Amino acid sequence: MYFKVFRMLMIGCFIIPFITAWYRAYDGAPNAFSYVRFFATAATLIFISSFAVYMSYRVYLHGIQKDLKAKSKTIEISQITKKVYVQIDHSFHLYITSQVKLSIEVTQEDYLTYNEGDEVSIEYGTYSKEYFGYF
Repeated sequence: MYFKVFRMLMIGCFIIPFITAWYRAYDGAPNAFSYVRFFATAATLIFISSFAVYMSYRVYLHGIQKDLKAKSKTIEISQITKKVYVQIDHSFHLYITSQVKLSIEVTQEDYLTYNEGDEVSIEYGTYSKEYFGYF
């Protein structure tokens, strides 16, 4: 999905200046199809798109890749502070004292088994903080 979005942005970087050139030609502007204006607009759009794609990579994918490369995960023991049943979607949640997760969704059996003050272990990626599960 990441590369699909990147490809669409790069295609848009060349289509948008072309469309704006046709719009200027329709308005009767002299020299509407200027090479300098086309490539300057395309270069600006490529820079903005590349910066946005790079920043989204650093924020979302870089941590996951580091976790996969290091083959690491963190197991944290947390205390249960509150139990909540959400009636709208019939789900069971435990609020915990973790720095990474505020609450975790559990099965009905685990919801009935655990009490406030009990400890539960959660697993997550060391760098990406991606939640894997509990036990």
